[in-house]
This record gives sequence, C-alpha cells and structure tokens, in this order.
Amino acid sequence: MAKEVIAQIKLYVPAGQANPAPPVGPALGQHGVNIMGFCKAFNEQTKGREGLILPAIITVYKDKSFEFVIKSPPSTVLIKKAANLAKASGTAGKEKIATITRKQIEEIAKTKMEDLNTSDLTKAIKTVEGTARSMGIEVVG
Repeated sequence: MAKEVIAQIKLYVPAGQANPAPPVGPALGQHGVNIMGFCKAFNEQTKGREGLILPAIITVYKDKSFEFVIKSPPSTVLIKKAANLAKASGTAGKEKIATITRKQIEEIAKTKMEDLNTSDLTKAIKTVEGTARSMGIEVVG
C-alpha cells in the first residue's frame, strides 16, 4: 500500500547550503519533518553545484517521512551566471545591460531540457532567449 501524502513543499535552496534557518526550517517544521535529515541529504546530493539556487520539491508523508526531487536551476540563475551579472535589468525593454551568445543559450537550454514543457531543443532555445530578453540581456551570434 502506498504512503499517504500530506504535503508537497517547493523550496529554492542554494546548492550545498541547506540549513535549518528560513526558508527550510519553518517550511519543513510545520509538517513535522526531520529538518536536519533533509539538510544533510540535500547538501550531499548537491555537492559540486555550489553557487546555484536549486528548486527542491519535497513530498511529506503521513508518517513524517519525506522524499525530495531536485530540479535544474531556474533559467534566470543560469543566464545571470553566463552573463556574469548580479541582477537583471529593472527596465528590460529599454535598457540592455549585457550580452550572451547563442552558444551559451543553447547550453542553458540543454541543462533545462528535462524541466521545460517541450522536448524540441529549438523551442527550448527560444524559451531561454525570451527569458534573457525579459531580463535586459541581448542574445548575439
């Protein structure tokens, strides 16, 4: 018999840096989950990906056990990393703050492929290009 799910929690946590402080502690604590157990497991699975913010979907069961799935980083995080930016433009339509090559866009699209709603690489590239444009980043090449 399958375990009964009581909650699904979505968190954005820096890779290798999960700790009981907010947002992790309060989100898991209200469901009675072993917070340190999650932090140790998450940090172990994300070793080597430091500097990236990773979405984690945590499924909490009635017996207070849990499972989690780590998704690929958000496109915006990968684009900012490729363009060496701290933050995106506040006036994206008027101001271009950086450029990124089509090759970099293609690499980001390949990384995000499993989490996007398309299985076509060309469409995935278009999606990532649109995200870059909305951040005030020009795609060249």
